[in-house]
Amino acid sequence: VQLQASGGGLVQAGGSLRLSCAASGRTLSSYIMGWFRRAPGKEREFVVAVSRGTAYADSVNGRFSISRNNAKNTVYLQMNSLKPEDTAIYYCAATNGVWSSRDQETLYDYWGQGTLVTVSS
Repeated sequence: VQLQASGGGLVQAGGSLRLSCAASGRTLSSYIMGWFRRAPGKEREFVVAVSRGTAYADSVNGRFSISRNNAKNTVYLQMNSLKPEDTAIYYCAATNGVWSSRDQETLYDYWGQGTLVTVSS
């Protein structure tokens, strides 16, 4: 399985971006798909996950929205009202594990290469 993340870039605070994560090699419609991020000088952290439901980190809840198009084997992360503290490399990931551990990066089997999001103030 390969995951290809794209859509990062430079945006001003308050702006929006949409990230995409395209999967190849296997249909991931039954997998939990997640997004994590690593800000400069910090550890990678959970952002959001989707399976039959969704789960968001408190820091992005109400501003970010995850969706998936199973026909395209692609997951999207719509990011609105971006803040400078959202600046990070964003990684998509996939797992066939249990939903209760969705925010644990060790759960995930497959990772994309990351896409950089920079939010200027």
